[in-house]
Formats: sequence, C-alpha cells, structure tokens
Amino acid sequence: MSTERLFQLHLVLGYVAWLLCLHVYVWPRLKSMDPFDAQRAIATLHSFRFFGLVFILPGIVSPDLPASFAVFAAYGDLATGVLAMLALLTAPIRPLFWLFVVAFNLVGATDLIVDYYHAIQSDLPAHAGELGATYAIPVIYVPVLMITHVVAFFLLLRPQPKATRSYLSFRKS
Repeated sequence: MSTERLFQLHLVLGYVAWLLCLHVYVWPRLKSMDPFDAQRAIATLHSFRFFGLVFILPGIVSPDLPASFAVFAAYGDLATGVLAMLALLTAPIRPLFWLFVVAFNLVGATDLIVDYYHAIQSDLPAHAGELGATYAIPVIYVPVLMITHVVAFFLLLRPQPKATRSYLSFRKS
C-alpha cells in the first residue's frame, strides 16, 4: 500500500474510531451536562493544542516537511490552545468564558480546515513519512479535535431549556 493510501486510511479510521467513542461514551454525557460544564470539558481537551508546536521542532519532523503546512499548523494550534486555556482561566467570569469558548472554537476549527487545505496543496499524504514522530497527530489527535469543535458549535447553537437559560442569565450576573 502506498504511503498516501496508508495515511488516508489512517485518517479515515481515526475519524471512525473517535465518532464511535463519541457516540457511545462522550455524547450521552455531554448532552446531559450543563452547557458551561460541557464547554469547559471541551476547552480542557483543546488546552493541550500547544503540542502542535512540535511540527516546527528540529529533529522531530523532516526538514523537508513543507513550511506552508508546518508553520501554520504549529502556530494555529498554539493560538487555539492559549484561547482554550483563557476560557478555562476565565470560567468564574462567565461573559469572558463564553467569549473565549467561541474564540477558541472559531480559531481552532479554522486552523484545522486550513491545515487540511495546506496538506492537500503540499501533497502531504504522499510524504507522510516526513511527519516523523508527529505522524500520530493528524491521524489520531486531529479527528477528535475536529469532532469536538463540531460538538462545541452544536452545543453553543442548541436551544437551551428555559430553566437553563434563566440559570445561565443569573450566573452571568
């Protein structure tokens, strides 16, 4: 099997595995949680996105890894991770918390979409071996990040029961 096909298979299976995990374990719990607590759980996962900086760490990835992919991916992940951490740090100040939740999800989802674009433009699947030790990031870590951004947006846009809306309004004060 070619490097490109193997990488694509790994990526697809990464999404399938995480969607199965979400369906069985995560979604039932998240949808039953208070919206604040659900978003805080998602922000906690995304606070580890500083790890994406390894794409620009010498000796970890091949120096031939396209800079158009590596640099944007690294700093997009860093920005998302910092915004997620700011959401967690501002949890006691609900308006700021919600602002950072929206911000890290917008920045993070955009980062992943642009990373996919750069990966396709630079033919990254055919050169997946150049990812070195970071190979697991796009095939294991990125699927769960993208899935949780979609879940976060769904939860943000989902109509809240009247009691929850009243509680949230009271808590923001």
